[in-house]
Amino acid sequence: MSKRTDSNLYTVLFAAGMVLVVGALLAFFASALKPTINENKRIEKQQNILYAMGVNENDETSAIFVSKDKVADVFAKYITKQLVIQGSKVTEDAKAYLIDVKKEQTSAKEGNERRLPLFVGEKDGKTFYIAPIRGKGLWDAIWGYVAMDADMIVQGAYFDHKGETAGLGANIKQRFFMDDFIGEHLMKDGSFKGITISKSNNDPKNEDKTDNEVDAIAGATITGDGVSAMIKSELKKYVSFFNTLKTN
Repeated sequence: MSKRTDSNLYTVLFAAGMVLVVGALLAFFASALKPTINENKRIEKQQNILYAMGVNENDETSAIFVSKDKVADVFAKYITKQLVIQGSKVTEDAKAYLIDVKKEQTSAKEGNERRLPLFVGEKDGKTFYIAPIRGKGLWDAIWGYVAMDADMIVQGAYFDHKGETAGLGANIKQRFFMDDFIGEHLMKDGSFKGITISKSNNDPKNEDKTDNEVDAIAGATITGDGVSAMIKSELKKYVSFFNTLKTN
């Protein structure tokens, strides 16, 4: 006589039971860890926004964020307004930094009017406008924050990625690449042009800030093209807001 544990019914019931147990455990841990996950997201976004406007702890070569224990206070000190742009409507929202850009992009593709977060910062007597952007690299998502002045001249940038190749596309988050954007113009002859990551830029010291180009990263053409496309498609959506700054 075969054992009860050898039957197909026992196997099916045992597997179903294990699925239920594991599912319940995962749901429990997801619920228990949600506050910690949300807090880490808040810290990361605030660090990124501050970094883009030049509030960081960089040394001569490395990109270093404001420390986690300080970031909330530093964010409150430098970020004076958080705005949400939706069509022609601009509102203040103290939690605009929590808007999920990926979800807003998906919503816009479904025909909904997209919400665009914009952060206004003050440092050393200057006003910064920091916009979050998101696009596609070689392997997966890329994203960043770009700080601009009222003329849409870049004052700082931070880029990151999910799965670009180490030593190649992953270098978009290195100082030597991000610092090249400082001073670059997004406008050209009154129209939005963006910034192209160009292999033929021939400006290794990046001295020409009005050519709408920065030097490409060697071996990372597709990632660079993704950054170019991200900047052009995402920041163009803010042009109408910047036009209002000139009329006020």
